[in-house]
Amino acid sequence: MTDDLTGAAEHFALTLTQYGLQRMTARVMAALLFTQQDTMTAGEIGAQLGVSSGAMSGALKNLTELGMIERVPAPGSRRDHFRFRDGAWAILMSKQNMALTLMTEAADEGIKVAGPDTVAGHRLADMRDFYAYMLSEMPALIERWHARTT
Repeated sequence: MTDDLTGAAEHFALTLTQYGLQRMTARVMAALLFTQQDTMTAGEIGAQLGVSSGAMSGALKNLTELGMIERVPAPGSRRDHFRFRDGAWAILMSKQNMALTLMTEAADEGIKVAGPDTVAGHRLADMRDFYAYMLSEMPALIERWHARTT
């Protein structure tokens, strides 16, 4: 990877960590996103990042479970190869529906405790309504994205 791409990848990873992603997960994600190769092995990612493949195992597992990356076979190689998955962003947003559901449910529980006609209840209702709206709109938004890109 060129110095410019490496710098851009590290900046991207830093941005992701500012929004709560674990540092190693963000760095591995950025390495796979910015690479000019079709796939990379854990060893190649580790060499690029200057870390052991063991240090990355959790990040690779996390990104695979999120649907952002996938393990792919490489003819003639016994090593696992990874690549950024096609449609990864839509997959990630689809998985956010669970978070939206949890936030909606948490707000409902808070309203029950605080009372619907209290200051806290009004704030929690605003939260619930926002997340419920996002939850109702997300599937259609993702579907429109798929229609646009196919």
